[in-house]
Amino acid sequence: MTETIDVFSRPLQTGLIGTGYAAKLRSQALQTEPRATLTAVAGHTLETTQAFSQTYGAKPIASWAELVQQPSLDLVIVATVNRDHGAIVRAALEAGKHVIVEYPLALDVAEATALIALAKAQAKLLHVEHIELLGNMHQALKASLPAIGTPFYARYTTIKPERPAPKRWTYHPELFGFPLMGALSRLHRLIDLYGAVATVSCQMQVRDRSEASDPYYTTCYCTAQLRFQSGLLADVIYGKGEALWQAERKMEVHGQAGALIFDGEQGLLVQAEGSQPIVLGSRQGIFAKDTTMVLDHLIDGTPLYVTPEASLYTLKVADAARRSVITGQPIAVA
Repeated sequence: MTETIDVFSRPLQTGLIGTGYAAKLRSQALQTEPRATLTAVAGHTLETTQAFSQTYGAKPIASWAELVQQPSLDLVIVATVNRDHGAIVRAALEAGKHVIVEYPLALDVAEATALIALAKAQAKLLHVEHIELLGNMHQALKASLPAIGTPFYARYTTIKPERPAPKRWTYHPELFGFPLMGALSRLHRLIDLYGAVATVSCQMQVRDRSEASDPYYTTCYCTAQLRFQSGLLADVIYGKGEALWQAERKMEVHGQAGALIFDGEQGLLVQAEGSQPIVLGSRQGIFAKDTTMVLDHLIDGTPLYVTPEASLYTLKVADAARRSVITGQPIAVA
């Protein structure tokens, strides 16, 4: 159950934690949404928070801990480093706020499980954003799957060379988390399509900087093989940094009656009688769509496109991958 808020009496007062890319898109979405208004912002530093707040007409707050206690806020959006998601979500729920959090909900499965239980106990919305499910490629893939019959094998690769590797939080293992947790969408996309996973086998290689005291790595490469309960086998490859030289963003699914190949913005259906292109829609406006759907849910009770339980399940699969790296063995997913 969630509270129904009368949009005619006032728009939802919204607090935002974060001033990066996702926070910017959330703020832009709220600027065009009459049912909610961005009231307060807390960022990494007060200087960046003040500049960001001025751009979007919000009040700068010195810390996220102070922001979640603002009595006027109805909704808190968490768009900051992965490490802090769990603590912020807990504080916001305990303060009686509805919560949107960019994936992952937390970097620990037990903590994420407890947060979902807390949201239910507080009768507050906890929405874990998974905009990859709303994207053009995923929607086209989902619609085209019947054309290839029973899926046999899938492969999803995202490689991003960056030279020099930036000293951003996404290259910091403590702030970003285990790669397939921090980049949870790489697994969630497949699980949304193919269901429950039986076992995971994973390997990872990280190249650190030359200074031993520098916590940022220069390259990360992670590859996982998922065996689904349906029998489908899927390889997931995620890499970024200096030691990778060719960018790639490709999804391929092979089935009994054909294959689906999505390479960048190009889609292709391959069958025995020939190939035909798959038209992809626009990639623009996905954060705005997610924001609109959350407001529809809070105000009108419209069902959301993803549940926190579904995100939690994918987090469990990612944790199995992490444990596989440590043990060198395949891990069964409970």
